[in-house]
Amino acid sequence: MSAYDFDLFVIGGGSGGVRCGRISAGHGARVGVAEERFWGGTCVNVGCVPKKIMVHAAEYGQWAEEAPAFGWRNQKGEHDWATLVAARDAEVARLNAIYARLLGNAGVTTFNARATFLDPHTLDVGGQRITAERIVIAVGGRPQRPEIPGAELGLVSDDLFTLKERPRRIVVVGGGYIALEFASLLRGLGSEVDLLYRQPLPLRGMDGDLREAMAEALGHQGIRLHPGQMPARLEKAGEGVRLTMEDGLVLETDQVMFATGRVPHTDGLGLERAGIAPGRSGCVPVTLEQATAQPHIFAIGDVTDQLNLTPVATAVGHALADTLFGGHPRTASFQNVPTAIFTSPPAATVGLSEEAAAAQGPIDVYVARFTPMRHTISKAARKTLMKLVVSRRTRRVLGAHMLGEDAAEIMQGIAVAIVAGATKEDFDRTIGIHPTAAEEFVTLRTITRQVG
Repeated sequence: MSAYDFDLFVIGGGSGGVRCGRISAGHGARVGVAEERFWGGTCVNVGCVPKKIMVHAAEYGQWAEEAPAFGWRNQKGEHDWATLVAARDAEVARLNAIYARLLGNAGVTTFNARATFLDPHTLDVGGQRITAERIVIAVGGRPQRPEIPGAELGLVSDDLFTLKERPRRIVVVGGGYIALEFASLLRGLGSEVDLLYRQPLPLRGMDGDLREAMAEALGHQGIRLHPGQMPARLEKAGEGVRLTMEDGLVLETDQVMFATGRVPHTDGLGLERAGIAPGRSGCVPVTLEQATAQPHIFAIGDVTDQLNLTPVATAVGHALADTLFGGHPRTASFQNVPTAIFTSPPAATVGLSEEAAAAQGPIDVYVARFTPMRHTISKAARKTLMKLVVSRRTRRVLGAHMLGEDAAEIMQGIAVAIVAGATKEDFDRTIGIHPTAAEEFVTLRTITRQVG
């Protein structure tokens, strides 16, 4: 018999932690998992899932506006926030229960409690002392507010999912995924939205053409953009909030939402008692095998601040379980990970940006911009951007980028080709599906520009 209570104990019941615990139990390990807030973590409860439901709701409003151009005699009415909230929360509750049930069916012992380190092999789990041979830290991240006067008057991303009413006016601060998605869906549901971000363009680090197309699309949606701006202070103003920017410009609004980044949720975890020194912003540094400074303690997901995406955490958790207990040592790849931004219209990307690819050698760039068929009829100012970045030496497609309807669905298939090492000639040999926007990816023939 083992001297420990568990072969593996996972701190955190989000997507990565649940997958790691469930697969490890399937390999025969005695597994415990503790979750202090809600099963399924950020993604299921205050992230990807409820956000996407709200994005769908906003899209219905857009379709209602455009329907008369296609002969429908309906009129767009007022959005019922309470109906959406009830439907969204019911689906979140259903998924929350599924995550807990998956662990139970796999034979995992679950704890609805906070777990903290007492020493490298011992945890305090809701007041109970528990030992484990191996431990996985999967506590995820949490949103942060900027350090400015009055920051407590602003919302963070989690708060969107507890609002009883939709704000009539809102200022969203940030230029990343979360800021753009929340600004877009709230605008689509009827709010007046101002968006502040420090860079000249949103989505820092992404492909330049995609960033420009995104800024244009947000503006066409009716979102007021304030590039190169950040808040200096917030103050109460009657029932609302007064936001003063760094250059002195003042905005009066009902709510301010900060989407200015997330930090690993390691406060109070007791890492020092486990012999682990936190890295930047409190993250847990790990090796390629996800091991910490203590070889029997591992960390996965957003707490490592590597590539903070739910599918990445899930893949890493599965690979770690196979390595520790399945007799199949492996790691998940962080290369060519596809991702999407669910704005209106959405954007998606996989592989290298033009800027990153050009730093590695000469490239050929193919770009198409056009009005999709639907909007030649609706007359809505919605354009599509599609782009391929190709190595001139190997002819491999190094990156693909898109802004437009169904971008995320299309990019999932393109990602398979790029992960497989497809060349531009492979794309050219592929027959397009007509009429679709997606066929543009296999009919791009004219080089837009050469770099290097």
